[in-house]
Amino acid sequence: MRDVILTGDRPTGRLHLGHYAGSLKNRVELQNSGSYDEIYIMIADSQAITDNADNIGKIRENILEVALDYLSCGLDPEKSTLLIQSQIPELCELTFYYMNLVTLARLQRNPTVKTESALRDFENSIPVGFLVYPVSQAADITAFDATIVPVGGDQLPMLEQAREIVRSFNALYGETLVEPHALLPKNEAMGRLPGTDGKAKMSKSLGNVINLADSPEEVKKKVMGMYTDPKHLRVEDPGNTKDNPVFIYLDVFSNEGHFEKYWPEYKNLEELKAHYERGGLGDVKVKRFLNQVLEETLQPIREKRKFYEARPDEVYRILQEGSIKARRKAAAVLKRVRQAMGLEYFDQGEARQ
Repeated sequence: MRDVILTGDRPTGRLHLGHYAGSLKNRVELQNSGSYDEIYIMIADSQAITDNADNIGKIRENILEVALDYLSCGLDPEKSTLLIQSQIPELCELTFYYMNLVTLARLQRNPTVKTESALRDFENSIPVGFLVYPVSQAADITAFDATIVPVGGDQLPMLEQAREIVRSFNALYGETLVEPHALLPKNEAMGRLPGTDGKAKMSKSLGNVINLADSPEEVKKKVMGMYTDPKHLRVEDPGNTKDNPVFIYLDVFSNEGHFEKYWPEYKNLEELKAHYERGGLGDVKVKRFLNQVLEETLQPIREKRKFYEARPDEVYRILQEGSIKARRKAAAVLKRVRQAMGLEYFDQGEARQ
């Protein structure tokens, strides 16, 4: 069996450090590992419509922004297929077939759907498209015969629902679809990067993000305003590092080389944490160090982004070619699905039988 990866993002805004830590950095590593036969990276604009139907312009504008973030982080169209979801109409037909394999009650029990619905205050007015987006995701995954789906822990219920749909389809119509498996982040902190305000998740809607395209001035302002330990009021007070966003970011982004270059007083993060926890170390110093670490990460991304920002036609060409390639793959899978279901009426004389 071929090893195929499918992953992607909703184009509802520029991508941020949470995306980079949780998925983008890992995607580039997987792409460059040479261990996978095919990699599909999807800009999920159709899925974004499920809670932005009244603001399609927002989605259109952000398709380019997300593509720029992809390319600036190192995704290579020669190694990964970058595509736009809405340009693959076969996904809609697969979704329709799969909806008949899932009950309303099962969708309503999906923890990810419940959490995301609560964040959007849908209550009893949840759009049908949003409710069934786990089914749409199952179509996305199976349309490319994906064997591996990189996800954070909060997305595991979505993938499990896709696996259930695959098993149900294969039980009814024979072994047709490939059952996908999750690939979780190596570093637990990467999958749960909190917002700068200390909220559990970095979110564009909450305004607590550091965007990959932010200027050095914007990044510094956001870092210096970050939530830390509310009980660490004076420099001499012992501080908490476990639930402290500044230290969680350092867990993800810093290394010993950063300490050698920017803060040689400490050999590594463990020494810095120990000092903060026993007291005698102020938040401002730690934040300044974090800003230096993040700047080292973000500066090459900004430079590469400028290159592609000056060439939007090239970016759209990459997306168009990727979408055409992806559609050929999805069409082949859809044909296989229709044959398994007995829906190819005019193929090989079946209409006369």
